[in-house]
Amino acid sequence: MRDVVAPEPLPLWPFTGREDELRLVRRSSAGARRGLVVTGPPGRGKTRLVTEAVRGTDCARVAGIPQAHRMPFAAFAPLLPESVTLHRAVRLLSGVRTLLVDDAHLLDDSSAALVHQLAVRSDTRLLIVVTDGAPVPAAVSRLWTGELLPRLPLGPLPREETAQLVAVGADRTPEPLTVNRLHRLAGGDLRLLRELLGALRGHEDLTRVPAGTDEWAWRGPVPLTPAVREHTAYLLTRTGPGERETLDRLAFAEPLPVELDGPTGPEHPMDPAGGPAGPAPLDLAALERLEGDGLVHVDGRGAVRLTHPLHGPVLRAAAGRLRARRLARAPEEYGPALDAEAAALTALIGQADVRTVPAPVGDWLVAEGVPVPAGYAALRARYARLRGEVREAAAWAREGLRTTASARSGPAEAEAEAEVGVGAVAEARAELALAEAQSPALASVRHPAHAPHDPYDAVRLGAPERAAGRLTGVFAAHADALTHADGPALDRAAGELERRGFLLFSAEAYAQAAAAHRDPGAARTARTRAVALARRCQGARTPALAALTLGELTARQRQIVTLAATGLSNRQIAERLTLSIRTVGNHLYSAYTRLGASDRTALPRLTDSRRSELREAQPA
Repeated sequence: MRDVVAPEPLPLWPFTGREDELRLVRRSSAGARRGLVVTGPPGRGKTRLVTEAVRGTDCARVAGIPQAHRMPFAAFAPLLPESVTLHRAVRLLSGVRTLLVDDAHLLDDSSAALVHQLAVRSDTRLLIVVTDGAPVPAAVSRLWTGELLPRLPLGPLPREETAQLVAVGADRTPEPLTVNRLHRLAGGDLRLLRELLGALRGHEDLTRVPAGTDEWAWRGPVPLTPAVREHTAYLLTRTGPGERETLDRLAFAEPLPVELDGPTGPEHPMDPAGGPAGPAPLDLAALERLEGDGLVHVDGRGAVRLTHPLHGPVLRAAAGRLRARRLARAPEEYGPALDAEAAALTALIGQADVRTVPAPVGDWLVAEGVPVPAGYAALRARYARLRGEVREAAAWAREGLRTTASARSGPAEAEAEAEVGVGAVAEARAELALAEAQSPALASVRHPAHAPHDPYDAVRLGAPERAAGRLTGVFAAHADALTHADGPALDRAAGELERRGFLLFSAEAYAQAAAAHRDPGAARTARTRAVALARRCQGARTPALAALTLGELTARQRQIVTLAATGLSNRQIAERLTLSIRTVGNHLYSAYTRLGASDRTALPRLTDSRRSELREAQPA
């Protein structure tokens, strides 16, 4: 990790995401509603949200001022005369239609009392912004604890919206594992995210993703920016017995087991030769204090980890070379932890439940640039693909193949190949091909029509008869509902798939339900749900989703797209339809935008011709 003093500035970020919260804030300042209190940690985007909500409206705005607690009505100085009583201030501001009070936790007592009185006695609609964790004047906190105004706790920006922000102003798109890492490190703090991105611009640890994807990847240490230092300064001041040693050991080797019946000191036992016989048990007293402070987390299996993903990189940077040499594990020592993560993921897949990804060790190793086993990477790729995260699946598969390439670069290629595992390499390649086949934006080679590699693929591709008697559980229910073109049953199957984390499969089932429903209202609802889920699947394009999207094209666009998918040129299409070549090109460009295709080579995989190719490829 290196110090970064002046990161390169980024362009202004657009407002993204928060659609539900934005609607709620806007509704709170309209009609008979009295207003709303928006709360959240620093950097969560509270001010940006309420500012966007009142844009273009008649809204007065004030803000709390640090170190102004002894100045009466300091926050309201722009709206009130120099000398004023509370009673007169309420009268003067009662005519204000909407009042936005930012940083209300910093209000002086007079300003806080004024806000409270406006909420009780006036018709002014109030939008109040308060930062979590800061001392709040009692008159302000009573706004929501006394149920005068509803409170909206603002959660972290979802990962999908984080990806959009990370790509703003970038020459290349960040690959999914980099987006995931930035999302974890920032922990919902958009200011920290922005500073990390600025520090990474032109960074030597940024690399271009292979295979012509026009993506960039970040592997290696975290830049030690001023914001990073500010967020973690208290870590480096832990001076209690054993606390700093415990934090450092976790930073270099988490997760570590908690031995409840073992010694409680930090000493390292020695073997007869004078070397360390193994890691000493963690100091239980120090762990209890750290857990009480929220700095460590102990899971149900007795494994302890640092709570925040940013803490490990900072502690490793501050440890010094000799201390790091003593505490660090060799890459091969992570084998048992990776095996445990792989076993947990395999069990979840077997249970048809992919809602969670309990695999922090693999995430950490990849982020630091440490090669992971090809078999583990292939499993992570499969898990991501089942969740509908097709770009992430491709990224994990490439990590496995990168490990293979590193092994092969050694002098004993045959031994290295055997050590990596031919089967694991084949799995990684297969997962990469499957992910690319479902993501036109990632396809670096031309994939042939994809015949199903398991019975459920036939259901997804619209041929449930091929899977008759070969599926169980929710997958069998999906196949049966599609066979009978039962819209309500498809809705139920889609809902269960979504609940289990199979977002892409759920989107496809809802898309099929939209076509099967006889009730137009039910069809619209299924289509809306399919579109919403598909947006969370990293640009995935499959026949079911393509049929959904094709339905949104004009009749002429569908006609031209279908002809282009068969291989006809723009000139040939123009001659057949008696149109100008320019008109054909314009229609295709508009269709590409809606279909998420970059050019006509992706069209055969996005049209109904894919279904006929499937039937030809699949034996009867």
